[in-house]
Amino acid sequence: MALALAVTVLAGLSTCVGGWLGTRRVALRPGVMAAALCFAAGVMITISVLEIAPSAQRALSEVVGGRAALLWVLGAMVVGGAVVHLFCHLMPHRFTPAEAGGGEDLRRIRSGELDVGLLRTGLLLAGVVGLHNLPEGLATLVATLDDPRVGVVLAAAIAIHNIPEGLVVAAPIYAATGSRRRAMLWAAASGLAEPVGAVLGYLALRALLPVEWVDLSLALVAGMMIAVSLVELIPTALRYAARRRDLVAGFSLGAVVMGLSLALLTL
Repeated sequence: MALALAVTVLAGLSTCVGGWLGTRRVALRPGVMAAALCFAAGVMITISVLEIAPSAQRALSEVVGGRAALLWVLGAMVVGGAVVHLFCHLMPHRFTPAEAGGGEDLRRIRSGELDVGLLRTGLLLAGVVGLHNLPEGLATLVATLDDPRVGVVLAAAIAIHNIPEGLVVAAPIYAATGSRRRAMLWAAASGLAEPVGAVLGYLALRALLPVEWVDLSLALVAGMMIAVSLVELIPTALRYAARRRDLVAGFSLGAVVMGLSLALLTL
C-alpha cells in the first residue's frame, strides 16, 4: 500500500514541472499567454471527448445498457457544464467590452482589472484539473496494488500528461498575481488531488459504493472541462491574441500532446 501511494503522489506532483514552466518570464508575453490558454483548451477538450466521456459510457453500459449509458453520460456532462457556467457568474468578473479586441498588454495586469479575470481562469483550471485527477489517482493506486510494474508504467504515463496540466494552471495565475510561489502552489494542489482521489476512491470502493456513481462523476468532470474551455479559456485567449494563428497553434498543440499521452497510456 505504501508503494502504491508513493507512486500516486509522484505522478500527481509532476504538475509542479508544468507549474515551473508556466512561471517563466516568457509566459507574460501576450501571444504566449493566448497560446497557453488555447493549449489548455485543446488538452481539456481532447481528453474529455476521447477518454473521459467514452470511458464513463463503457463502464455504465455494463450496468444500465448502451443507450441508457449514453443518456446518463450526456446528462452528467450537461450538469457539469451548468455548474461551471453558474460558477463563472458567481465569481468576480469586470472586463469591459473594449478588452475583447485582442492584444491586451500583460504588463498592465498587476495594476489593472485584468488580474481578476486571469486569476479566475487559473482557479477554475486548478479546480477542474484537480477533479479530473481524482479518478486518475484511484486508477494508479489500484493498478500498483495489483501489479507494481504495471502501476509504475501507468504512473509514468500519467505524469507525462500532468506536466501540461500544471503549466496551464500556473501560467494564468502567475500572470495575474506576479507570484511564482502562488502559481506553483496551485499547480501542486491540482496534482495532489491524485493521491487524495486514490485514498478516497479506495475507501469508497471498500465501502461498496455503486459503480455508476463513480462513472457518472467522470462524465460530470468531462462536462466541466469542456465548459471551462469554451466559456473561459478561449474567450480569455481572444483578449490577448494579437494574431489568431497563436490561438490555432496553441489549441492544435494541446490536442496533439494530449492525444499522444493518451496513446501512451494504452501501450
